Amino acid sequence: MEAEVRPLPKMEYRAPSSLGEALALLKDWQGQARLLAGGTDLIPKIKKRAVAADLLIDVNRISGLSGIELGKDGLQIGGLARLAEIEASPLVREKAPALTQALQIMACPPIRNRATIAGNLCTASPAADTAPPLLVLNASVRLQGSGGERMVPLAEFFLGPAETVKRPDEILTAVIIPLEEGRSGFLKLGRRKAFTLSIASAAAFAKTRGGRIEEVRVALGAVAPTPIRGRKVEETLKGKEANEANIAQAAEWIRSEVKPISDVRASAEYRRDMSYVLTRRVLGKVA
Repeated sequence: MEAEVRPLPKMEYRAPSSLGEALALLKDWQGQARLLAGGTDLIPKIKKRAVAADLLIDVNRISGLSGIELGKDGLQIGGLARLAEIEASPLVREKAPALTQALQIMACPPIRNRATIAGNLCTASPAADTAPPLLVLNASVRLQGSGGERMVPLAEFFLGPAETVKRPDEILTAVIIPLEEGRSGFLKLGRRKAFTLSIASAAAFAKTRGGRIEEVRVALGAVAPTPIRGRKVEETLKGKEANEANIAQAAEWIRSEVKPISDVRASAEYRRDMSYVLTRRVLGKVA
């Protein structure tokens, strides 16, 4: 028996050529419009009737919203930069290796060729693979709205599953990563080696001097309602000697910081255990 094929819901489509035009449309349609960039998440959800929109605003023709460059504030990645472009960037590989490592094992080439960094963050999936590396790299996002521009630290961006501080009339135009001395890394556990959602993921950044950890940041994905920082792990490890025993002891704190759920991919108990394992391993990798 063939599955019923339902037509897409009726909606208007606009393809503005400027950021100002796109912002005006968002303001006029008052929350009834959806931004279309890569469409790898939005289009399937529209087909399944999981989201509704009266207007699709295709932002792909707007110049100045993609590209990767070094600026006075650090490494700037345009919101419309494709994940494949970011993965292949020598600048990102040098300045933000954890992000490169995350993208190398994220989804599949066709998805990475379409999906954008803004889309991956604004979808606000607890398992978004770009979030943990950007959190440990102290990244911020630039939000442009009809009322002006604001910078939001990524640590304050996520509110819950599919929920962020971005207002309906705003567009995420760039991700800014400050330049810091130190090493960063990313590890992911999935049910397959490729094209798989994370069971758990972990990223870390560490700066050491004289064998001691001067600065350390840890972030995890898929183990809480939002991507999270391991604050207790960081507090415990900062200032300590960078050895296996100290890392293992500090990583234990992550068990109390995560809030995993059980689903088809893994149980909450397994995710909690793997949070510890990944945290210990990624810290050993960078510290």
